[in-house]
Amino acid sequence: MLIKDVMTKNVVTIDINETVIDVCKKYKDYKVGCLVVMDKKIIVGIVTERDIIERTIFMNKDPKTTKVGEIMSQNIKTVHALAPVEKAAEIMRENSIKKLPVILNNEIVGIITVTDMSRAISAFSETLDDLVLCYEKSRDNIGKMMDEWLSILNSLKNYQELMK
Repeated sequence: MLIKDVMTKNVVTIDINETVIDVCKKYKDYKVGCLVVMDKKIIVGIVTERDIIERTIFMNKDPKTTKVGEIMSQNIKTVHALAPVEKAAEIMRENSIKKLPVILNNEIVGIITVTDMSRAISAFSETLDDLVLCYEKSRDNIGKMMDEWLSILNSLKNYQELMK
């Protein structure tokens, strides 16, 4: 399964020079768990609710004047849209992160989260169950067909012996 099939396509971004209040407004308006921080068309960070709590509220910074660039998580990892979902899981596990921007042709096209992957695992599991059931039915049907073929062949053998 490819990342493009699992990712959330509607990525909410914010400019690096906007304020923490702007972040909060976007959280409220879009009901998302993170915002991808952009400097023009380049991904430069990600800002989560935890960043707001730890780097603004806890540090007594003014959310009206504090810029996103001051509180965002930097050194962002990304993943290619055509990579397998396992690649995203590997990157998340190695870096202890839960959200990963998805790129294609050097542009952001989505975001994949732990939640997205859990949905994919659930869908994969259901599909696998259906496949196993189909296999079992096919195996039973093949067994019946083989029995019928054997019966026909035995009948033909008996017919040949009678014709001698």
